[in-house]
Amino acid sequence: MHQRGGLLEVFVAGHWRQEVAGVGQTIAADRAQVGQAQRVALARALAVDPGLLLLDEPLAALDAHTRLEIRAALRRHLAGFAGAAVLVTHDPLDAMVLADRIVVIEGGRLVQEGTPADVARRPRTGYVARLVGLNLYRGRAAGGTVVIGGGAGTLDTVDSPDGEVFIAFAPSSVALYRTRPDGSPRNLWRARVAAVERQGDRVRVQLSGPPFDAVADVTPAAVAELRLAEGSTVWAAVKATETHVYPA
Repeated sequence: MHQRGGLLEVFVAGHWRQEVAGVGQTIAADRAQVGQAQRVALARALAVDPGLLLLDEPLAALDAHTRLEIRAALRRHLAGFAGAAVLVTHDPLDAMVLADRIVVIEGGRLVQEGTPADVARRPRTGYVARLVGLNLYRGRAAGGTVVIGGGAGTLDTVDSPDGEVFIAFAPSSVALYRTRPDGSPRNLWRARVAAVERQGDRVRVQLSGPPFDAVADVTPAAVAELRLAEGSTVWAAVKATETHVYPA
């Protein structure tokens, strides 16, 4: 048995591990130890070409750079994998990149399933909307206007079906102004800035209502120009053409 374990290590080294052995070589040893163990575990699981592969948070222990490369290598392997693979993850990017079908569990209940494209475009709970990065509201539509649940406010849209609907829009679709803008934006409301957080080359701004909460993504230059800070008040606008409405 011990010898078979040794043979397995040799087989792994000559099989899938060649995809991952070089990843993260420049990482300091004290940071790489956990990541290296994760890479070896992945390689050992994939090397035997199982009929069923369970990947439970396979990239969780890796740093951001190593995760990017291992995710790409894993995607290449799964593309040619003949068996069934089940991925368990809290990272929406892992799910979107590695899966061809997604099942979302929230509070122990199945709340949505579908292809990555379907889930990303039509989230059905606030939790799923946060995972895929959308503002989401539920309401009742009539004549192109959606009354948000509880009468919190209204949002105008284009070609909306009547009845109970979800309405979604991306944070990048939200324009912020210090004073009321000229013209007549279809969707315009005042909001309080609840939080400002830098995310890469963009800044995420949490807006609180009434009429409703929302998230906006703006540039660092816009943050400075608008003097955005927690507690400040802004005008928020979303074009009707930037909204997406679908049956609830």
